[in-house]
Amino acid sequence: MKDKRILYVSSEVVPYLAENEVSLMSYDVPKMINDQGGQIRIFMPRYGNINERRHQLHEVIRLSGMNLVVNDLDMPLIIKVASIPKERIQVYFIDNDEYFKRKATFADEEGVMYPDNDERAIFFAKGVVETVKKLNWVPDIIHVHGWMAAMLPIYMKHFYKNEALFSETKIVTSVYSQSFDGTLDVEMINKVKFDGIPDEAIVDLEVPDYENIIKATIKHSDAVIIASENLSPSLTKYIESSGKPFLPFAPKDAFAEAYTNFYRNEVL
Repeated sequence: MKDKRILYVSSEVVPYLAENEVSLMSYDVPKMINDQGGQIRIFMPRYGNINERRHQLHEVIRLSGMNLVVNDLDMPLIIKVASIPKERIQVYFIDNDEYFKRKATFADEEGVMYPDNDERAIFFAKGVVETVKKLNWVPDIIHVHGWMAAMLPIYMKHFYKNEALFSETKIVTSVYSQSFDGTLDVEMINKVKFDGIPDEAIVDLEVPDYENIIKATIKHSDAVIIASENLSPSLTKYIESSGKPFLPFAPKDAFAEAYTNFYRNEVL
């Protein structure tokens, strides 16, 4: 994978957040490609429970300052950056005081999901693309991890479909069993439609529960990786019948070779 450019877009990444299936793979996969001589960037949201001082985050003034429109509201985009110690891997953080200042990731201390998680996901997707455009960094592959990043493939295939920078970029989505209960805001579909994304492309978002959001993401991806051993039978079946190239679950000791071969032979 030497000199290949891969953009990793994730809901969660260690060491900035607690270890779980998504956050660990969102570190392990980029590290593997970095070790192989690939060029990588990682993007994640700058949640309020990330310790900026400990992890030495700092704002990138030249990238910050633009406004993104979400549901007809202007939201300022703040970009921060840090380096994973010892790895020479740069992580970019998408920030906005309204969406990401609260001291938790997806839910409050009672475990109640934040009512604006849908808007946070839209803002995150747009923020990643706008920042990559400003960096003028052309990825060969965009690899998406976790449901907070799930809007990115949809926006890439519609809202940003005429961006010459991404004309050759392929989108891979890793699908995890790590989900949420209930649905995001039922108005989510209308907020996405506001950006000119056609009804038929996002019919799954009429009921924005975890599986439907992931189905919409799969539909807009070029390839899919089953990243959890215990993925629900319904999502597994959906992936297998999607017609997309897909990689079955690969255990920790075998994922490096499996992912590299999948990138090389099925995606690029």
